[in-house]
Amino acid sequence: MIKNRRFSDNTSLKQPREKTILFPFGLKGDFFMQKISAKFLAKSGVIAGLYVCLSLIVFPFASGSIQLRVGEALTLLPLLFIEAIPALFVGCIIVNVLTGCLMLDVIVGSMVTLFSAILTFFIGKIIKKSILRAVVGGIFPIILNAFILPITWVILGVCEYAYLVQVLLILAGQLLAVYGIGIPIYIAIKNKLK
Repeated sequence: MIKNRRFSDNTSLKQPREKTILFPFGLKGDFFMQKISAKFLAKSGVIAGLYVCLSLIVFPFASGSIQLRVGEALTLLPLLFIEAIPALFVGCIIVNVLTGCLMLDVIVGSMVTLFSAILTFFIGKIIKKSILRAVVGGIFPIILNAFILPITWVILGVCEYAYLVQVLLILAGQLLAVYGIGIPIYIAIKNKLK
């Protein structure tokens, strides 16, 4: 009787096992390396578009020293959708370019948004209580924007107020956008998903 080579115990024919790196919170190393589907791109595009539209509604205040960027209300969406991470990054780049920000401000501001979206996403994996998740997840876009953006403006020489005054102005705008507008949006979407 001839042995079928496909089902033999020959180790050279076996598929090698994939190595996965385990990260904290039980995430595998290939977590962010998922196949990008049309659904993923569509969700990301809608979120990025909403970020741009909401930010440009209050155009004069979408960037600058006294800033209320309504699109920042969407920075809580990484708690619900991983697609929000690249969407917020792309949306922020578009708004920064459209509002005439300097190149360093476009780069740094967009990277701050990307980094805060990633941190917010991970908070969603750690904290399970819905409102606590939103409150803690909202800390990152508020604090990072408030403290890092004015440093960029000081470097560029376009900071209109003293650094600490500028931090307080950005902090106030971010608090209003993220907690005042963002938490109701987060709760509405979370309830709709149930």
